[in-house]
Amino acid sequence: MTEVNNSSPTRHAQAYEELRALLLSGSIEPNTRLTEADLTSRFNVSRSTMRAVLVHLTQEGYVTSEVNRGVRTRSFTPEEAKDILEARETLESALAGKAAERATEDEIGELRVTLDAMADAQARGDQAAYSRGNRLFHQQVKAAAHQQTLARAYDTLLYPLVMRQYRNLTAHHPRAGSFEEHQAILLAIVTRNPEAAIAAMRHHVAAARHALVLDRST
Repeated sequence: MTEVNNSSPTRHAQAYEELRALLLSGSIEPNTRLTEADLTSRFNVSRSTMRAVLVHLTQEGYVTSEVNRGVRTRSFTPEEAKDILEARETLESALAGKAAERATEDEIGELRVTLDAMADAQARGDQAAYSRGNRLFHQQVKAAAHQQTLARAYDTLLYPLVMRQYRNLTAHHPRAGSFEEHQAILLAIVTRNPEAAIAAMRHHVAAARHALVLDRST
């Protein structure tokens, strides 16, 4: 049977983005084997397209590929995790500072809407909705910074995978103080105070890092 030709650049890009988003969502455990057969069926692409996607993701560090072990979701040592999280702290605080300088009124309005939705989710005890709002808030701050070099460097970090691997399953979510930390970041952006925005974001990201369990073995 002839393989369907769905290996166009468009299909490659779509499959790449969909699989990358799935990996970043944290829904697949670290060190899980990914098979071409399952992925081609899931994303409706040819084996050659999926093979190219996996090579792309391997090069970017989202997955690993080893002889006799196949392609697996990325797993991080505590040292690797700490390096990535420290880089996130530096880059994201810088982006927050730029957002305080450059955010448009519309962008600030969008941040307010997201924070209101997070407050509502927290009041309802909807952890999934709060997490979605949290991710959106951080993406909105990045966009409001209008600093593409910092944004590109930030986008290469694999911190969502680190957070997924080292999260504390016994801790309450959202973490105590998380919402108030987001409020402080927004206030600094609204008042056009870059130094306060940098400090607020650094405190927030550091607090999230300290809530992880980084001293356990992988």
